[in-house]
Amino acid sequence: MKMFKKILIANRGEIALRVIRTCKEMGIKTVVVYSTADKDSLPVRFADEAVCIGPPKSADSYLSIPNIIAAAEITNADAIHPGYGFLSENEKFSRVCQEHNIKFIGATPEQIAGMGDKASAKATMIAAGVPCIPGSKGLLKDLDDAIKTAKKVKYPVILKATAGGGGKGMRIVKKEEDMEAAWEGTRKEAAASFGNDGIYMEKYIEEPRHIEIQIAGDQYGNACHLSERDCSIQRRHQKLVEETPSPFMTDELRERMGDAAIKATKAVNYEGVGTVEFLVDKNRDFYFMEMNTRIQVEHTITEEVINYDLIKEQIKLAAGEKMSGHNHYPTMHAIQCRINAEDPWNDFRPSPGKITSYHSPGGHGIRVDTHVYAGYMIPPFYDSMISKLIVVAQTREEAIKKMKRALGEYIIEGVKTTIPFHLKLMDNPDFVSGNFTTAFMDTFEY
Repeated sequence: MKMFKKILIANRGEIALRVIRTCKEMGIKTVVVYSTADKDSLPVRFADEAVCIGPPKSADSYLSIPNIIAAAEITNADAIHPGYGFLSENEKFSRVCQEHNIKFIGATPEQIAGMGDKASAKATMIAAGVPCIPGSKGLLKDLDDAIKTAKKVKYPVILKATAGGGGKGMRIVKKEEDMEAAWEGTRKEAAASFGNDGIYMEKYIEEPRHIEIQIAGDQYGNACHLSERDCSIQRRHQKLVEETPSPFMTDELRERMGDAAIKATKAVNYEGVGTVEFLVDKNRDFYFMEMNTRIQVEHTITEEVINYDLIKEQIKLAAGEKMSGHNHYPTMHAIQCRINAEDPWNDFRPSPGKITSYHSPGGHGIRVDTHVYAGYMIPPFYDSMISKLIVVAQTREEAIKKMKRALGEYIIEGVKTTIPFHLKLMDNPDFVSGNFTTAFMDTFEY
């Protein structure tokens, strides 16, 4: 195995800093690219080299493939780590890296294309024997096709953009009279957001759990899973809190879901680390939802419960290392709260601006992944997540208590944050008892 000499990080914020740290521990030089809005960020300060690739607008900087490739070439980087978001699941970017003899630390163009298109991904999973939600066979042709399919699948159904993500391009339809408006609305949003108005349909699983399985695969056909994460606490399809193990999980269900995730991994000859996401109903029947061909925001909690550096594993797999292929199971309980610069009492409205005071919590079993500091100016151009607070303990009960203590110590002044929301959540009886689904936020009073 020939290890990389220099890795360019094509991202920003806490994930860029996270990758820099692991690279330094592995003796690998780092280059970070940045927009003018991020010139004072910690990744720029701590990387070995930093290259400005454009103005604040993402399309002109973090999404500019020519600018990023140029930065890699002038710094002689032999690999690019895309982090999550931005170009991390972009087929063209992965292919351009190949063409320039730069290793893309992520999935191949073919794997990204196959799993990025939700309709073809579902067909692949059905062929591999992975349980899938009943729905249309591929893309819907037109409104009439949608109405006929809904009658077969039975209401409620959900229309989804085949190129969708981030909660966009989805409409729940509960009766036939609402189908036309939902069809037109979904197509328009899909075309505007993704440049692709292809739509497919699934049976809408009411009040499910959102449980994902962390997977890894090497270039030689070996694959393993690293157990589950429960991501059911969401708002508008955006995750707020993640934990592992899931309070809903049983040993038998974990084995079945793990086996299905490995089937999915091998079905596409997956290379690198990724996640297979499932919806799990009240009877603990589970259905494939999608495969994320990148590192996840919530990879941290898996690392904490199995003592495993997933970024390091990503880099080693990309360099051609062969893995053992054995599965990993949680030995502790971890919870992650996403700390966003948002006002939770004002419909989670973004709150960019200058952080005037900052104090990070500490102590045994506390981890904070962040790129902010006192005096840092949160730009209004990007995602509002500014920190991830992770706790790990022997039991879920202890982890919740530890999280409450850590949140109480976390001071971020000058902007609004979701810390008060998380504090209230940790006292909620349904959350504490593990009695929640993806519909939890619909009735949560905050």
